[in-house]
Order: sequence, then structure tokens, then C-alpha cells
Amino acid sequence: MDKQRYRMNCTLTFSDIYGQIVIWLMVIFLSLASALSLWSTTRQMYALATVGLILVLSLPFLLFAFVTTLLNHIEFVPLEVNETTSSSTNKHKVRQVEPATV
Repeated sequence: MDKQRYRMNCTLTFSDIYGQIVIWLMVIFLSLASALSLWSTTRQMYALATVGLILVLSLPFLLFAFVTTLLNHIEFVPLEVNETTSSSTNKHKVRQVEPATV
């Protein structure tokens, strides 16, 4: 029985998650701005609770966006017969990757 082998390629680039990082930074700055607007001698606890609440509630959405973006950029490519025999003999060979151009 001949088993089919696959190569896992990740095509994720920084530009794929750049928008998510910018939105996350905006959430952080907005939560800090709301905390500063609530900050006074009598309402310090409300200001800290606002920052914590915003960050805790937005973190799952950020992680979900990162993970789904990563999973959408992983692909499995079937190897040809000559690739499987050469890769099985050279298991420790490192494949050179071309640098990304901007």
C-alpha cells in the first residue's frame, strides 16, 4: 500500500494581519482614552474596570481573527513520486525560501 505524502505550506504574510493589528491598537487607545475620561479622585476604580473590561472582551475576537487568518493560509500540497523519494533520503535538508519583496 502506497501512502500519499503532503507538504504543508503557510502563505501567511504580515500584510494579511496588518489590518487586525491596527484595529487592535485602536481598541487599546480607545480604552485608554475612556479610562482617562473617567479618571478622577472618586472614580479611579471605574476607569481601571473599563480598561480591563474592554481588553478582556476584545481579546477573544482578536485571537479568533488571528487563528482563522492563519488557518486560511495553510495549504497541503501533494508531493510527486520523485519528491517523496528524494525527501525521504534527505530528511535533514533545509529548504531555502526566497525573501518577500515589498
